[in-house]
This record gives sequence, C-alpha cells and structure tokens, in this order.
Amino acid sequence: MLLAVLTMTASAQEKSAKWYDNIKFSGYGMLQYQFEDKEGGEHNEFNLRLMRMMLDGKIGDFDWRAQIQGSNAKGPGEATVQLIDLYAEWVKHKEFRVKAGQFKRAFTFENPTNPVTQGWFAYAMAINALSAFGDRTGEKSSSGRDIGVQVQGDLFPNANGRRLLHYQVGVYNGEGINQKDKDQRKDIIGGLWVMPIQGVRIGAFGWTGSRADMTDMNGDKISMSKNRYALSAEYDKDQYTFRAEYLHSQGLGAEKVGSNIIDYAKGDKADGWYVFGIVPVVKSKLHAKARYQTYRDNKEWNRAKTMYEIGFNYFFTKNLQLNVEYARVNDRTIANPDKHNYNFVDAQFDFRF
Repeated sequence: MLLAVLTMTASAQEKSAKWYDNIKFSGYGMLQYQFEDKEGGEHNEFNLRLMRMMLDGKIGDFDWRAQIQGSNAKGPGEATVQLIDLYAEWVKHKEFRVKAGQFKRAFTFENPTNPVTQGWFAYAMAINALSAFGDRTGEKSSSGRDIGVQVQGDLFPNANGRRLLHYQVGVYNGEGINQKDKDQRKDIIGGLWVMPIQGVRIGAFGWTGSRADMTDMNGDKISMSKNRYALSAEYDKDQYTFRAEYLHSQGLGAEKVGSNIIDYAKGDKADGWYVFGIVPVVKSKLHAKARYQTYRDNKEWNRAKTMYEIGFNYFFTKNLQLNVEYARVNDRTIANPDKHNYNFVDAQFDFRF
C-alpha cells in the first residue's frame, strides 16, 4: 500500500510539473510625464500610468489567461487594482476557435493592441469613447473589455499557407469588466477583414447593444440602445505601421465617464477617426511617428476635438523603451473660441518583464 501511494504521489507530481511548465508569467509597467497648457486644465506632472501582470497557460487544446491591472485611473492617490482578463479559448482549429470569459471586445483593429506596442500616449480619442475605454455611454473605463463568448477563425489559406480572411463574432453582457448583465439584453459585436497581401488588413465591424440603468430626463431608469460600426485599414510589416479607422455611434451618451445620467445636448450620434504612421529611422532602435485624429461627441464640428501629433519611440532594448510626443490640440468644446488651441506633451518610460 505504501509503495502504491508513493507511486501515485510521484506520478501526480510529474503531471503537476508538466502542467506548471506550460504557465508563463509576464507583465509591464508604464511611467508617464505630461504637460498641457489648456486654459483651466493646465497640468505638469509625473504619473504612474499603469502596471499589469498576467499568467498565460495551455491545457490540452485550450489557451487561458488571467491578468490584473493597477493604475491611477481615478486620479493620483486613488489607485485602482482590478481583474481585466480572465478567459479560456479552444484553439484546436484555426478556422474555428471559441473564447469565453472576460476579454477584449471584437471591435476595431486598435482596441486589441497592447498599450506598450500601440505606440502612442493613449489610444485614439474615438477608440476611447466608442470602444469601451472611457465610453460615451458613461460606462467606466473597461480597457475595451467585457464578459461574454466569442467565436473567431481564419479562412482560405493561399499557396504559402497565409490565410486571407478573418471573422469574429461575440456576445457580451454589455456592462464592461467585472459586471453582471443588468438588463438581460446582450451586446453583439462582429468583425470581418481580408488580408490580400502580407501585412495588409482591410476590415469592417458592427456593434449593437445597450447600457442599463441610464437616467432619462424624467429621472426614470432606462436601458439605452447603442449601435456602432467601424471601418479599418492597416499595413504592418518590417516595423512600418500605418493604420486608419473611422468609428460611428448612434445612441445617446452620458454626461461623463462613470455617470449614468443622459446628456441630451450631445444628441444621439457621435463619430471619430484617426490615421497614423510609425516608421523606423534606425531599425529596432528608433522610430518616428505622426498621427492625426478627431472625435466629435455630437457628430458636429462645433464640438470637435482634433489633435496633430508628432514624436518618436526609442528602444534601449526590446523590453525597455521611451515614447515621446508633442501635439497641437484644437478643442471646440471649450466655450471661449480664443482658447480652442493649446499644446500637449507626453513622455512615457515603459518596461516589460
């Protein structure tokens, strides 16, 4: 009996070791400095933008991830630590994969990109407002994530085995991260893109859903519908990256992020777009970049905010980089037309482990 117990224990330890070997621990930190001379909103400060730690693993035909984030999302001195990813994905077939849990919504090319490799001081304004970061509906910042189930796949391999078509469709609670469904209405998001030549993607996305517990003009609680689409194009090869996206939203918005009070003055439409290029000056060492972006929270130019950005990314090593940029901002949401234009500077020191 003793021999049998020892044998089973040794076998269990061996299996445990093999399972443990399939787990990878990683993470990154982002340290930030910002200057802005916007009237009434001047700031000149250092900030801890965020820190993330994640576990990735594989069990049979399933990949899984658990990720937590710490940030100053609420402001300096009000740190937030939260679970942002927790999912498993069946990956046996490239043509059909199934993911369940909390993960990135299937909307736009930029949403799924890592904040470090994204290359800018922040995601584009339209992505932030219409892809569930600091969402137009008032939903708290969810880093583009939600809880749900998604199917996706890559189809039609060419002679070299490179697949030409990608699809993805997801069903989500529609409330953001770490939230149960509050109105029993699900968000449905889908995307489709073609990859005609290596490095090129051309796609479109659609999103229909709702946000629960919004307060209307009568003080009543309602579920507010939202319908969105995005058109996207990208070239990403040999450290050259060019991307352009247009996003459109139909559905009333909230007064501000974190609010559930509807702001009727904004109307029920919003849109935004961006285009950028990042090119190597010294390969794997120094990249130059420029971006133009606009967001209109009422789909009218009288409330448009536009940024013209230039900068560089310097790589000390592949896991240590410095990102610097300057922007000239035209913000027509500012009441005084003489104060629409101001300057913005951002520098970030990022490291991975």
